[in-house]
Formats: sequence, C-alpha cells, structure tokens
Amino acid sequence: MHFSIPETEVRSGENGSTYVAYNIHVNGVLHCRVRYSQLLGLHEQIKKEYGNNVVPAFPPKKIFTLTPAEVEQRREQLEKYMQAVRQDPVLGASEIFNSFLRKAQQETQQIPTEEVHLDVHLSNGQKIKVNILTSDQTEDVLEAVASKLELPDELVGYFSLFLVQEGADGGCTFVRKLQEFELPYVSVTSLRNPDFHVVLRKSYWDTAYDNDVMDNRVGLNLLYAQTVSDIERGWILVNKDQHRQLKSLQEKGSKKEFIRLAQTLKYYGYIKFDPCITDFPEKGCHVIVSAGNNELNFHIKLPNDQMKEGSFKVTRMRCWRVTSSQVPMTNGTKNPCNSSKCEVKLELAFEYLMSKDRLQWVTITSPQAIMMSICLQSMVDELMVKKSGGSIKKQMQRKRLNGSLHRSDSQQAVKSPPLLDSPDPNREQVVKLSTKLTSVSLRGISTSNSANDISSNDFHGNYAFEGIGDDDL
Repeated sequence: MHFSIPETEVRSGENGSTYVAYNIHVNGVLHCRVRYSQLLGLHEQIKKEYGNNVVPAFPPKKIFTLTPAEVEQRREQLEKYMQAVRQDPVLGASEIFNSFLRKAQQETQQIPTEEVHLDVHLSNGQKIKVNILTSDQTEDVLEAVASKLELPDELVGYFSLFLVQEGADGGCTFVRKLQEFELPYVSVTSLRNPDFHVVLRKSYWDTAYDNDVMDNRVGLNLLYAQTVSDIERGWILVNKDQHRQLKSLQEKGSKKEFIRLAQTLKYYGYIKFDPCITDFPEKGCHVIVSAGNNELNFHIKLPNDQMKEGSFKVTRMRCWRVTSSQVPMTNGTKNPCNSSKCEVKLELAFEYLMSKDRLQWVTITSPQAIMMSICLQSMVDELMVKKSGGSIKKQMQRKRLNGSLHRSDSQQAVKSPPLLDSPDPNREQVVKLSTKLTSVSLRGISTSNSANDISSNDFHGNYAFEGIGDDDL
C-alpha cells in the first residue's frame, strides 16, 4: 500500500484557534486527516512498545509557530516516517499502527460508531447484507459475511474483501484489497459514489488450494460463482468446444467438474486490469495486464498497431516499487498542482531478468498500480510458504486466531449462477456465459502462440528469489 502526505490544511480548532492538519493518503485517496500531536502520540506508543532502535526518526517539536517552509519540511518528514513505519514488517502490521489509522479514518469522515447494514457482493452479483458496526475493521466484516454464508472458520482465510468499481458498460475495476488498517463501511461510504462496493473473492493464486475450498458446499458455490463470473467478463478464455463442455457440466449440476475444466483454460484464476500504458517494449505502448499463475501477463498494442503477448514471471523479478506523483488535471492549463486541480499518477515498476546477466526495468502507468503490486506480493508470499515446506492453510488459520466476530444473523445460502448461453457463432475464440450481472461485450484475445507473440526467451524462466518485495526500493 502506498502512503503519502501530499498536502496540508490550516483548520480551526474547537476553541477558535488554528492548527495544521496533515492529509494522509493511501493509494492516492484521502484516508485521514491528523495533527502533528496525534502522530507524535503514535510515535511515542510505538517507541514504548518496540524500543528506540526499531522506530524510525520522527521530526522534532518546534517551540515557535512554523513558517510555511517549515510546515513543508515537516510534511515531507512525516510522510517519510509513515512510509518507513508501514514498510517495516513488524511496525506496519502492529495493532498500534493499524488501530491509529482506523480511528483517524473514522474521525476524519465524522462517522459515529453505530450499527449499520452493509451490502457485500458475491461474484455472481448476489448481495449479502450483514449487520456490522461502522467501526468494524476488515477482518470483522469478513467474518460477518462468512457467518451469514455458513462458511467454515477454517476456510474464511481463503477469501478476502475487495473494493470494486462497476463501470457504466458493466465492466469491473478492482481498486484494492481492503486492508487491516481501514474500516470497510467508512471506506465505501466516504467515496460517496454508488458505483463502488465491496466484493468477496478468493485471495489465493495456487489452484491446488481450490481442493480445500471445494470440499465444502459453501466454498464450492463461491468458487463456482466466481469462475462463471470470470468467464462472463472475458477474464477466462473459452472456445466453442470448451463452451459446450462447460454448459453440459452446468446443466448436470457438476460444479466440481465445471471448475476442474475451467482450471485448464487460459487465464483461470487471473485478475484482469483496465487498459493502461507501459514502456515495454517501447514507451507509450497500450497494454492490458492480467495477474495470475505467478506472473503478470501483458497483451500489448505496439505503436504500429501490432499485437503482442507475453508474461513476466514473478520469480524473475528482482524487486519492484510503486511511485505516485501529482499531475495537473487535463483542463488546458499548465498551472502548478494544488489539491483541487491535480490527480494522482501511479506507476508500478519492476526490475526483470530478461536474459542471463541482463536486468531491465519495466514500468506500468495505471490507477491500479497498487492492486498490481498487492497481487505480486501475495504471489511471492505463497511461493515462499511452499518453498519452506509450510502450508498456507495453517498460516491462514494461525492468522485467524486473533479473534472472531460472534453474530446471530439469519443464514443465507449462496445461489448458483444461471445456465450458460449458447455460443456466439461469430466469435470463435471467446464466448460469453450468462449471469445476473449486466451483459458484457467480450473482446477476448487469441489463445494462439503465433509469431507475433513476444519472444518467450524474454518472458519465462526460473530465477532465485532475491529481495522480492513491495517496498524494496
């Protein structure tokens, strides 16, 4: 997650005095507004718990009122401090840090603690209404949804909550995976846009874990609904013959066999991102990026309109970073940025082993750069667990021993998606499956490995893990 403090505000206190507020942004969106004294209090708590040697340097107090230059200097120092704390594997995951951010988020949005209903969407468009508190954190809401669905405790960790934006054309943009430092109800309502909602989706990449999920009725239905939805969106490619097989299995109610067939299809289990820009193989190329199977898949349109496709394996990425910058909004002017006339530009850059002894930086410019980075990190986490001989199932269960939410909501079963539509005779490579979601016009890419594909020598191979991480640079 990318933390920044891009601006400050002068605000009025309760007694009529003024103070400087520092606006903390996460992924380019305002998360909370805090005073220096609040951050100092957080620093003192962390220092008391973890000691001076662990905690990064904090900007000192000033006796006199700060000049504008000093406010700017302090803003930069506080931004570096917050980034350093978040990037530390111990401090960034601590309850001290996360609870501070949750409380600050709630206070900034001025949402009181009270019981509310929150709609959490499933992949097939079904809504699960859960009773929660506005102050409930992400794990609490996830457990409330699991309780409503009767999903066993040992399977809850296989799923996560995602913030998603629905497009006017029925498309779906994954904004981010909801984190432990935020309150889902506050995060959604503060956007003040009905196109944003929370979606439940599996949170692992290795298809071997599908077996654990499919052994349970609710887990099977959730995975089945997600698979049908991903084909409907065009995220999974299906030809006419495969479509006939899938339809036959669906008519028989053979959900496990349906999923097992889907596992053999191209892009099963991938998350597809909105069209964006890359500098590979040359600057200004339009690209559609998909994440899955321990890789980032690129479908690139070159300046000469030639189409190429290839994959960057996470095991060949030495490191990666996400950067943000404020750029003027497109309004015909070139005025300097301010909080009302700027938008955040996000970039994901990774250093890749193209061939023996040749590393190259590849950059993706996309509003979903953070989500791409989260995908990469979770792939690495899974690979490292497997490499050490551990079990992701046991890891998830240990994580969930921190506490659970006890509620007595009425139970609600997961509905199966409706049957497949007949294939479109005009579409050989990709066909659409019907669901209750708004119809999507699928423009799938060819599954062939033609000569136009980017050389596999540049894209595939095995490479030892070396400093892989979201915040290495």
